Amino acid sequence: MPKRKGMTMRFDANDEANSPTSRTPEPRTGESRTGVTRRNLLGSAIVAGGAAALPLAHADAATTERTVDVLLIGGGIMSATLAVLLRELEPTWTIELVERLDKVADESSNGWNNAGTGHSALCELNYTPVNKADGKVEIAKAVEINEQFQVTRQFLSHQVDSGILGNPRSFINSTPHMNLVWGDANVAFLQKRHAALQASPLFSGMEYTTDPKQIAQWVPVMMEGRAPGTKLAATRSPLGTDCDWGEVTQQYIASLVKQQNFTLTTGHEVRELERETIGGKKARWRVTARDMKTDEKRIIKARFVFAGAGGGALPILQKSGIPEADDYAGFPVGGSFLVADKPEITHRHLAKVYGKAAVGSPPMSVPHLDTRFLDGKQALLFGPFATFSTKFLKEGSYFDLPASVTLDNFRPMMAVGWDEFELVEYLAGQLIMSDSDRMDALREYFPGAKDGDWRLWQAGQRVQIIKRDPEKGGVLRLGTEIVASKDGSIAALLGASPGASTAPSIMLNLLKTVFPNHLATAGWQAKIREIVPTYGVMLNENPDVLAEHWAATADTLQLAVPSPTVGVAAQPRPAAMRVKPDRSPDLAL
Repeated sequence: MPKRKGMTMRFDANDEANSPTSRTPEPRTGESRTGVTRRNLLGSAIVAGGAAALPLAHADAATTERTVDVLLIGGGIMSATLAVLLRELEPTWTIELVERLDKVADESSNGWNNAGTGHSALCELNYTPVNKADGKVEIAKAVEINEQFQVTRQFLSHQVDSGILGNPRSFINSTPHMNLVWGDANVAFLQKRHAALQASPLFSGMEYTTDPKQIAQWVPVMMEGRAPGTKLAATRSPLGTDCDWGEVTQQYIASLVKQQNFTLTTGHEVRELERETIGGKKARWRVTARDMKTDEKRIIKARFVFAGAGGGALPILQKSGIPEADDYAGFPVGGSFLVADKPEITHRHLAKVYGKAAVGSPPMSVPHLDTRFLDGKQALLFGPFATFSTKFLKEGSYFDLPASVTLDNFRPMMAVGWDEFELVEYLAGQLIMSDSDRMDALREYFPGAKDGDWRLWQAGQRVQIIKRDPEKGGVLRLGTEIVASKDGSIAALLGASPGASTAPSIMLNLLKTVFPNHLATAGWQAKIREIVPTYGVMLNENPDVLAEHWAATADTLQLAVPSPTVGVAAQPRPAAMRVKPDRSPDLAL
């Protein structure tokens, strides 16, 4: 296969991060800790009894070894996005991706393991909190999330144009995003939210109504059989999408494996990480992975390591021994959905409709009735219903949670357990729900739902971030967070929603953290703007550019619902966030 033509980087001979070869991606120099990690202080003691029952490793198992520039751990959307991005920026860098399962995109990125919402804050009410001081709805976080999804639209469009992604209808489909609420307080909130969002052109075309007949036109199955006289309100945006991030991941990897300098290793689990030292200086990471079936050892030496392994990212960080990992703990939360796939039901509903959490319930309990396009078919999903397991991954180990407890993160975990007792109560209530209880919850949104038409599906696991806090001891963090070593040689992505929907933005931010010198070059800047034409431009402040971008990406991605005319109400632009959005976790990816 002929080599891909790529840019040529100029390197400073005095820059250790860019030597000794012209394709060395060693980021910044600095200090990181090696040796015994904090993970084996409490965690190992807790799981020692269980480990004793496990089969012994084969002492004589074969060993292979290789050296690469970049090692990606986890075969999901994050690692795949970073691999595609780095392949364009530096075609000569050698990249290896290691996945513990036999195929990629089979954990959180799998379309059946998440809600598939193209998160752009069109219907996610927790991104628009109310400021208790003045009663105004804050939209700054919603604008931020929406801006990030516009980057995703451009990134996907570029991959389609480049032949990396195939038919857009296989992974993204126009699906209006809606809200439906009832009760005086919720109706008043939704009206204020809609009015506030008119200050941003990113939310152009969003409609608001309290007319039951109009709502019935938008979502007939949600109105049929509903008690007359109920006070309702709804919003609808034509800009919404349903996305199959598992399909995107699979297409990314299928393209990468055909290219030079990329290696895919499946069925291997990373067991050890340590930093080599050469001449008294930190050198490559030495990563040990084991074949899940034969226990064969694979040694990979890499200048940069990224753990995009979903719930498995925290254990990877802890194994590395970097001090930055000490601030973090994780709390696993699973989710299940009711699924209907009969065409006579699914074809009568085309929308993702989010409600509002009941009074006293955390935002993660927000129910939504979603149109999904999976495996070439249309389906309806309702949920999520929270589940609990000590596993960090759907196909993980029950020892994941206890093994992650260290002397550093034990206190933050206890502090969050005390402060978030409302969440504990909610989870307890969810765990005792019967099939009848779940169907009753569904009928609040789909009054005519019949038991025989729906089945329960266990979706993926999410590991919510718990971070050490000097005042509270520990806090539960919403969203995703990049954690990197001081020298930028290893990084991981922790957290959940909005996750996959904003993967390109997250990976571009990662480049700022771990490859700042490379990112500052004219070559990287030009290439990134080729991939994301509006990189560095706030579309919220540039309506004309936004309109052009919407038209171009809608055409490339074959979005069936036309983009609305860009407009903005005569209101002040959203100021900086004055209140934090709800901190409780969201089960959607």
